[in-house]
Amino acid sequence: GEAMKILIYGAGPMGSHMAARLHEAGADVTLLARGSRLAQLRNRGVILEDAMSGRRETHKVPTTAGLDPEDPYDLIVVAMRKSMARNILPILAGHRGSGTILFLMNNAAGPGEWVETLGAERVMVGIPTSGGYREGEVMRILAVPHAPLPIGEVDGRRTERAQAVAEVLGAMKDTWVQVRSDMDAYLVSHVGALAGNMGLFAAGLDPTRFARTRDAIVLGLRAQEEAFRAQEAAGIPVRPSYLKALTWIPEPLLAAGMRPVITSTFFEVGLLGHARVARDEIEELLADFRMRVAHGGVPTPCLDRLEAHLTGGRGPLPQGQKDIPLRWAGTLGLAAGVAAGVGLGLLARKRLRGG
Repeated sequence: GEAMKILIYGAGPMGSHMAARLHEAGADVTLLARGSRLAQLRNRGVILEDAMSGRRETHKVPTTAGLDPEDPYDLIVVAMRKSMARNILPILAGHRGSGTILFLMNNAAGPGEWVETLGAERVMVGIPTSGGYREGEVMRILAVPHAPLPIGEVDGRRTERAQAVAEVLGAMKDTWVQVRSDMDAYLVSHVGALAGNMGLFAAGLDPTRFARTRDAIVLGLRAQEEAFRAQEAAGIPVRPSYLKALTWIPEPLLAAGMRPVITSTFFEVGLLGHARVARDEIEELLADFRMRVAHGGVPTPCLDRLEAHLTGGRGPLPQGQKDIPLRWAGTLGLAAGVAAGVGLGLLARKRLRGG
């Protein structure tokens, strides 16, 4: 058939990266941008910098300043923060095409708002795998090679359309698209997992200080465990299920394992860059998460405490503070935890290779 006509709506790090990769793969793709960002793209193209290697590349991607009701796109990928996506809903609703609209973003509130405005037959949801942030006109990208890019229908059905979208996006370099039947649970879990890194806010957004402050790390680990417990009590499974295995590994091992991660480039680009610019987005995601899990009735004291650090209600913990006693959870738990950790590592490797 005809090649799918794609519009990437959102010219931040994520949208720019996708547009460049699709264009490179020969797809019929257009990137929507406005104002100074549009001028930049028209003059210089999309400039990507690999955060790990520092390698730069430029892609001259076709651009447009807006979406007209008659524009014949088959797929519109909305790659921006949820609060911004909400602002463009009227424009998307005014688009008369029958194309699919894929919302690619963090969202714990569920797809209700998109479906109400656009109809379930037009909406798909997913979450970006690559992280990154903007430095002037350069998009610093942390691409996780071969990490799955999860997408799915809002009702979880396996459809021809989902398969077609997966095929088109799968043409991007180093991208493996995974059509899932549990996208909503996956999106909620992603916000629950975010709790594990919120200790960063208890360390004043300083990774060195975070790595040296055991209490901040432990609060994060416990906040994540609380979030997953609250989520399951509310009837939303933790997905992908290997996220739960972290809760079986004894705290002293997890806390020690976190230290080198916190000071890595991976953490700096993937999380720190995001945390510094998007504090309000993290607050909104947490508020949505709490709304979804409230009826389960599980208390979340560590998460509450970290949220106070996030919103500025509490100042940072003193550097090096380690007043919270670590939980070993018994030696039996330790043996099981280590076995689970090893098994998971193998499973994750197998999954990533598509085994």
